[in-house]
Amino acid sequence: MATLREIRKRIRSVRNIAQVTRAMQTVAATKMRRAQAAALAARSYADRSWEMLASLCARLSPAQQRSQPLLQVRPVRTVEMVLFTSNRGLCGGYNHNIIAEALRFVNRQDAPVRMVTVGRKGREYCARRGLEIVADFETPDHPTTLDVRAIVEVLADDFVAGRADQVWLAYTEFISTLTQRPQVRQLLPIQRGTCEPGNGVPYLLEPAVDAIIGPLLRRVTEIQVYRALLEALASEHSARMVAMRNASDNAVTLIGELTLSYNKARQEAITKELIDIVGGAAALART
Repeated sequence: MATLREIRKRIRSVRNIAQVTRAMQTVAATKMRRAQAAALAARSYADRSWEMLASLCARLSPAQQRSQPLLQVRPVRTVEMVLFTSNRGLCGGYNHNIIAEALRFVNRQDAPVRMVTVGRKGREYCARRGLEIVADFETPDHPTTLDVRAIVEVLADDFVAGRADQVWLAYTEFISTLTQRPQVRQLLPIQRGTCEPGNGVPYLLEPAVDAIIGPLLRRVTEIQVYRALLEALASEHSARMVAMRNASDNAVTLIGELTLSYNKARQEAITKELIDIVGGAAALART
C-alpha cells in the first residue's frame, strides 16, 4: 500500500496536470471558434465558385474541354494524395482517424500512390510506413490562400506533367464540436460529369470563355484545397478541446479517488497509533 507521502505527491502531480489541461482546453476552444467561423465561411464561397465553374463548363465545346489540362481524364497509372493532419498531438483520435481512412484508400488502389503531406503527424506516419512523399508542408495556424497556392502548384504541376493521373484530398470534415468526419475525395481531374448549369444564371463573360476558364479552373482548385485545410483545422482544434476537457474531467475524478485513498490511509495510520498507545498504557497498568 502506498504511503501518505506518495499519495500526496500523486495528488500534487495530478493537480498540475489538471491545470495544464484546463489551460490547453481554453486555448483550443478559442482557436476552434476562429477556425470554425473560417471553415463555415469558406463552404459558402466554395459552393458558389463551383456553381460558376459548372455553368462555364457547360458552355465548353469538346475541343475547348480537351484544351484544358485540369479537365483531362487518362488511364490511372499513378495516384497522388494530399493528407491533412496536425503538427502536434494531444487531439484525441483526430490524426488516427484520417490516417486510417487514407490508408484504406491507398490499399484499395491498383496504381502506386504518392503522398503530399500537410502536417507533421501525417509526414511521420508516411515515412514510417515507407510511402513515397513527394512534398510536405506544415499546417499553418492561420492559413491564407498564399499557403494553399504552394500546395496547389505541386499538385497541378504533377498532374499536368503526367506524374499523377489523379489527385485526391484526405481531410477531416468539421460537422460539430463533437463530430468530425474523415473524407477522401477527388480533386483532379475536375470531373466534367458534374459540370452542369447550376441555377441557370446568365453569366456575362468578358472577354471570352476561352480566356476565363483556364485561370478559373486553377482558382477553384485552390479554393477546394483551402476549404479542406480550414475544415481540417476546425476539426483538429475541436478534437483537441474535447480531449483536453476529458483529460481535465479524468484528472478531477482521479484527484477525488486519491484524496479518498489518502484519507483512508491517514485514518488507518491514526488507528494504528491509537492501538499502540492503548496497548502501551495497558502494559504499564499491569506492571
